[in-house]
Amino acid sequence: MKLTDRVCKTAVPGPKVRKLSDGQGLQLWIQPTGSRQWRFAYRLYGKQKVLSIGAYPLISLKEAREATLEAKRQIAQGLDPAAVKRDQKIAEAADTDTFKLIAEEYLDKLRGEGRARTTMKKVEWLLSLAYPDIGAKGIAKISPADVLAALRRVESRGRYETARRMRSTIGAVFRYAVATARADNDPTAALQGALITPTVTPRAAITDPKDFGVLLECITSYDGQPTTRTALLLMAYLFPRPGELRQAEWQEFDFDKAIWSIPPERMKMRRAHRSPLSKQAIKLLSDLHRITGNGALVFPSVRSNSRPISDNAMTTALRTMGYSKDQVVPHGFRATASTLLNESGKWNPDAIERQLGHIESNDVRRAYARGEHWSERIKMMNWWANYLDRLRAGKDG
Repeated sequence: MKLTDRVCKTAVPGPKVRKLSDGQGLQLWIQPTGSRQWRFAYRLYGKQKVLSIGAYPLISLKEAREATLEAKRQIAQGLDPAAVKRDQKIAEAADTDTFKLIAEEYLDKLRGEGRARTTMKKVEWLLSLAYPDIGAKGIAKISPADVLAALRRVESRGRYETARRMRSTIGAVFRYAVATARADNDPTAALQGALITPTVTPRAAITDPKDFGVLLECITSYDGQPTTRTALLLMAYLFPRPGELRQAEWQEFDFDKAIWSIPPERMKMRRAHRSPLSKQAIKLLSDLHRITGNGALVFPSVRSNSRPISDNAMTTALRTMGYSKDQVVPHGFRATASTLLNESGKWNPDAIERQLGHIESNDVRRAYARGEHWSERIKMMNWWANYLDRLRAGKDG
């Protein structure tokens, strides 16, 4: 039975969606909230599909019937009405929905997901490199060649890794545009292999026990800022990622339980991480607390108590001690610990990986290897601290 305007207006909502049929596949869907939308149900190539026509009464019964007839004409021509509507929407937005506009929407989405501040800064910076070339262009009209031109400009300055990450970030924006019907493809997919592959250089680290003992003695004797000296020593004793340590706050440390709890937003894999504290680490932190304990940050900058020491603070100290960038970098303390702990043969490799804050890459193993190996890690970290003290004293480990 055909619908009438009176029925469309007065039909009562139910606990579930009510579907009133007008025939020929046209339906009025009445939501439990009372809102009403026109839908056209059809089959194409053996598959059941639904086309959204619009809301009632904004789209009248007469207009909905006309839209249904037009959709049937498209089907007769072998076209998919839903695809035609999507393409029309993309074409209409081709000039107004610029790459920069969509990128800013994408950034808002990431912020809403609670991405770390450092992550947001990196993404914003990578996108800013693309804006001069494609920022003002309609996103649906940007070709692979347009994207490649933006990437080549960065690559030409020898910044191969930056260009690679920039391509990935641009691709994420395009995939967001596809999902929101403002573009129909991701042009970065066609650029696979088009960029120069950067040479991966392992971070410099000292893995010889005797040489590492000399480094520890140099750090202990360093007469620079006490925050920097303590940070370097804790990098050796605890081997976190430099950013995890630099931005640490006093509230994260429980000296009574000998635990450092790192919040997920500072962890690379966005998972909270606990680290056992040896008596040596607690002593270093307790001594530093007398200097910086009045503020929130464990390692505040000399210029501002509200900002942590910079990325370069520890690096500069190492260079002042006479160590080059090819010998050791702050992140290299992690490689030192991983190497020497594994070579000792005393500890379960999984316990070492958990302490490093790594996540098992194999999906099956990760499903079963959920334990923190906490008891073993406590023993391991205390052994490690005593081992470093012996190395610093010039004794065999």
